[in-house]
Amino acid sequence: MRVGDTLAPLEVPITRTLIVAGAIASRDYQDVHHDAELAREKGSPDIFMNILTTNGLVGRYITDRLGPHAALRKVAIRLGAPNYPGDTMTLTGTVTAREGDTAEIRVVGANGIGHHVTGTVTVTLGGAA
Repeated sequence: MRVGDTLAPLEVPITRTLIVAGAIASRDYQDVHHDAELAREKGSPDIFMNILTTNGLVGRYITDRLGPHAALRKVAIRLGAPNYPGDTMTLTGTVTAREGDTAEIRVVGANGIGHHVTGTVTVTLGGAA
């Protein structure tokens, strides 16, 4: 793995079940993550994914691509366009730094309306890559 290398993309279908299950699993009971009517009353066209679910998907993306010896050390993300049901988020990654067994990867998760998530992940490769 070298600076400039890219990771294979991951397409994540954004379903109501994924949004609601992620919110419940992370104990985020905000109505905008499970109640479409209340989300609309608050100005959103539908329910949308919470940041904790997004964070988990970013982590999954990196570890799925780098294998079982990869260990996440830091995940720094920022949300942009919401993930609504019926869309697909495509995660991509580019290696931006590498020193010894540690790499930094720039991650972008894009959906039909823009970048849902951008950020960097620092990972220890454990000799696997």
